[in-house]
Amino acid sequence: MGKLYDIIIIGNGPAGLTAAIYAARAGYQALVVSDNPSGGGQIATTYEVANYPGLNGISGMELGEKFREHAKTLGAEELLDRVSAIEEVKGAESKEAGFPLLAVITAKERLLTKSVIIATGADHRKLKVPGEDRFSGAGVSYCATCDGGFFRKKTVAVVGGGDVALEDAIYLSRFAEKVYIIHRRDEFRGVKALQNELLSNEKIEPIYDTVVNEIEGEASVKSLKLLNVKTREESDLPVNGVFIAVGIKPNLEDIEGLPELDEAGYIKADESCVTSIPGIFAAGDVRTKALRQVITAAADGANAVTSIGRYFTEGKR
Repeated sequence: MGKLYDIIIIGNGPAGLTAAIYAARAGYQALVVSDNPSGGGQIATTYEVANYPGLNGISGMELGEKFREHAKTLGAEELLDRVSAIEEVKGAESKEAGFPLLAVITAKERLLTKSVIIATGADHRKLKVPGEDRFSGAGVSYCATCDGGFFRKKTVAVVGGGDVALEDAIYLSRFAEKVYIIHRRDEFRGVKALQNELLSNEKIEPIYDTVVNEIEGEASVKSLKLLNVKTREESDLPVNGVFIAVGIKPNLEDIEGLPELDEAGYIKADESCVTSIPGIFAAGDVRTKALRQVITAAADGANAVTSIGRYFTEGKR
């Protein structure tokens, strides 16, 4: 039998790296596996993080690097590779270890471990229009609660028509002078209570039957090119920022052997991070949860390692 890890952590965002920190401090042999060479997850693309306690104004890339360096300093190992499957190990290897083992299959090798933390995160769905990637972090945002405070007394747009888009528009109206909400249909999909609150807000103006064709600017966002899907009329909308709220998806599509998922494709797990498969835990944005933020991802990393400790010592998952 080759090298045996106590914990293999899949993903090097805030959840995975916090898990690595807690695992190393607990004396566990931990390995972080990710195909992202820079680390930090989604926060690495955030220009400024304004809501992480004690580090107000730090860039997302710098915060991600601090997580990573902390884990490395404590002795957590890293492997740059893509995970394709998690498998239960039966037979001689598990008997030799005296503990039920799991195998993490990557593009390069087969790794043995007593437990796995899946912390692959989730990605915001994109509009896939010109200017979206260019101005990401410079006027294009996917998180109103993260970035809304940067747009005080300014004009912003929200793109989407579901609950999250409506909530974002209402939230942004606390800061912004004007909020447009752009939806491709002639009515919103969000719950009626949110619709009523939004439509009664004088700061918010809906733009129905419309899609964004391009995001324009120089150093930052200056305007949106819009298309009315019914009349085919094109127009320009001057804004200082655009918040895209057209959904998010967990980063799980390339991994086989996953625990039970919910209807939206997230791993079913509560704050304990326990999943339907013994020895496999889920932390951060990849699991079922109400709030997906850096601080909740970090909390999951700590909780996952604590649950693994119970799994090792008490036989509890």
